[in-house]
Amino acid sequence: MAIPPFLAELRALVGSRPLWLSTVCTVVLDDQDRVLLGRRADTGAWALVGGIIDPGEQPAEAAVRECYEETGVHVVPELLTSVTVSPKVTYPNGDRTQYLEVTFRCRAVGGEARVNDEESLEVAWFAQDALPALDEYNRERLKLALECTGPAAFNLPGAPTTGPSDLTLRHFPA
Repeated sequence: MAIPPFLAELRALVGSRPLWLSTVCTVVLDDQDRVLLGRRADTGAWALVGGIIDPGEQPAEAAVRECYEETGVHVVPELLTSVTVSPKVTYPNGDRTQYLEVTFRCRAVGGEARVNDEESLEVAWFAQDALPALDEYNRERLKLALECTGPAAFNLPGAPTTGPSDLTLRHFPA
């Protein structure tokens, strides 16, 4: 996976110490309400499309940029569906991070689904009742995004919190 220049600079200073980074995730639907997914080059798994927000970049703009860079599809964000924190991640090279994740439901408005960079092995549209295997984390974010009518979810079910045990900032459709 390509590392953004700003992150390479940070890593040169902090080594593999944990970094707190912001990222966007897109749940992209076409005019048939199919879901756009990419098969990741690093793991081989199918996943929602997204990536790191550049310094100073607005999250919605990052969602549009990341989706096009990875899939060739132009999107318009329609709804902020969740703001969550990822589990802690340790990459094969030892770098450690945790992500603030901003998830948008987006509508495809142009372009053609294709592998558009080195981060994906495949890119494809899937009917919602015929999705490939997705890990639990991607399934939950997809479910929240498809069901969300507002407000956004502020935590995924079962995710650890540092607040009171009766945290009520979650929005889960009935």
